[in-house]
Amino acid sequence: ARCPLTLLLGKRGEMAWQEADCDEALLTAVRSQLKNIKVPGYGDRVRKTECVLSFDTPESADGLFVSLSSFQGYGADFVQQDHERTGNKLYLNLRWKRIPKPAPPPEEAGAPTKLAIGVEGGFNVEEEQFDYEKTNFLAVYPEMKLVKLPEPELPELVALVIEGVLKASDLSADEAQVMAWEDKRQVSEYADSLVQLDNGVKISPDPSTWVCAESGLKEGLWLNLSDGHIGSGRRQVGADGTMSGGTGAALKHYQECKAQGNNFCLCVKLGTITPAGADVYSYAEDEDDMVEDPKLREHLAHWGINMMQMEKTEKSMAELQIDLNVKFDFDKICESGKQLQTLAGPGYVGLKNLGNSCYMNSVMQVLFSLDEFRERYLDAAPQIFAAAPPAGAADDLRVQMAKLATGLLTPRYCGKGGDGDCVVPQMFKFLAGKGHPEFSTGNQQDAQEYLMHVFKVLERADRAAGLQPVHRPFNIVFEECFKDMQSGRVRYNSDAVQCQLSLPIPLERAVNTEEVSSYEERNAKRQKSSAAGGEEDKEEPVKPRVPMEACLDAFFGETLVDDYLSPVTGQKGLAQKRQGISTYPKYLVLHMCRYVIGDDWRPKKLDCLVPAPPTLDLFKYRAKRGDEE
Repeated sequence: ARCPLTLLLGKRGEMAWQEADCDEALLTAVRSQLKNIKVPGYGDRVRKTECVLSFDTPESADGLFVSLSSFQGYGADFVQQDHERTGNKLYLNLRWKRIPKPAPPPEEAGAPTKLAIGVEGGFNVEEEQFDYEKTNFLAVYPEMKLVKLPEPELPELVALVIEGVLKASDLSADEAQVMAWEDKRQVSEYADSLVQLDNGVKISPDPSTWVCAESGLKEGLWLNLSDGHIGSGRRQVGADGTMSGGTGAALKHYQECKAQGNNFCLCVKLGTITPAGADVYSYAEDEDDMVEDPKLREHLAHWGINMMQMEKTEKSMAELQIDLNVKFDFDKICESGKQLQTLAGPGYVGLKNLGNSCYMNSVMQVLFSLDEFRERYLDAAPQIFAAAPPAGAADDLRVQMAKLATGLLTPRYCGKGGDGDCVVPQMFKFLAGKGHPEFSTGNQQDAQEYLMHVFKVLERADRAAGLQPVHRPFNIVFEECFKDMQSGRVRYNSDAVQCQLSLPIPLERAVNTEEVSSYEERNAKRQKSSAAGGEEDKEEPVKPRVPMEACLDAFFGETLVDDYLSPVTGQKGLAQKRQGISTYPKYLVLHMCRYVIGDDWRPKKLDCLVPAPPTLDLFKYRAKRGDEE
């Protein structure tokens, strides 16, 4: 109970809302407000599913109160504050009660048909296993009276405003986009100019004749659209958590062709070809994903395949992914069978996944475990809420941070049952990502990038409020030393500040180079084995293991700077640069730079391990002075 505002902890005053008849005294109070209310128009935002200052909803004990003046939704604890600030007395009180739906027959269960979230045919993030018994009241404050609706004695304008609020959508088009996501494939940049060899190869339309050229497998096969090679796909994680599938022959063939100077990167999955399209994958390093091939019909015809006559015989990659999402045995990673202690209470409240929002949830849970964020947004929540713009609380980032803090760190939403102790951070997600090309969508994102984005938007909000940025304990101050190779003199710069260490990964410092080479040799032999003599590869891949210290050494090591303008000679030349830490952070964020630019100037991802040590000694990376002239 760090928060001094008892209302945030769910404690209400002695007065309670009471249902009442629409008598003349109550009608007089209602009529006095007619000049302050209006029917919601096209540009009005109606907040009727969640309080703008808390996570109360129409399912809460007293329901949700929607102001008929500003159309903002409030939990029962914040009606008095809104009335005192705006003078509004009329609210639409929405009260919902869940009624469980009977389980539909399996054949009518409506299983997902596309890899998507929040769109037709995809996974639905909304609650669908309940119907709702909805009761509406006109709430009059400070009389604390509830008039059950519909009520024919109410003034016509009040009835029209209530009807407008009930018909209005709570989500804008932008917010709906944040909640929705669909696996949309990009058109491959290599499709238009794809090289196709005239090597006499023709592919039979009979699926029984398709076979992997290396392993003899007859399922999960990919046709290289450049040279007609048929190879099996890579091994995949099954719903039971085990690895199964092909030998990766299609990928290896691409790599061998690439080594010979041939970029034969586009492959189509045999068995998924229909007149409507097929699964196409690009092995190119700058794509390395499922793609669209606008010339697929032409490219298939080159190998004798008439796309218009083909029928689907295997599941597409999207269908396989849907199966995995539906059937995956999470017991494999959730310590099933172990006696675990259930944790509940303030600090153990969860954030509901809105569809691809795990990156946001993990970042915010970590931040609110820190004292600085608790003090800034939980202890100061009463003042933040009191200063919130009456019609703009949902668009105020500090308000939404305080709302998130009270939801996660107070007992208000603990022990509510149902979905468990969790809150729905929909308003925060939309506001924090507003205007950003990635975080304003429902797509999957990177947690590290989101953390840096949150720091940026919070700093802007903090400075507007006259406060120091809340993320200052993450700041690392570097001292840079430049040694001029022409004059031998040095210059120091102590102004470099970052919120993280972005560390390179020097693969040449891997400690298991021999094991990796041995595994690669064994894997190469397995790839060449025939169907008759070879067995399915069940060996776990051996990846390079690079110590964290090697990454730190690479970051803080000396580098050469070209075109350094010497302050002594006035000429450009070489300089040695090194950097050290002059001010250590309270909290250290390490970012491993797995994406690098290859020799062909294309980005690639380093597939390696960097174990996190239990302790990290940064003393030797401190800034040093005095050795140079």
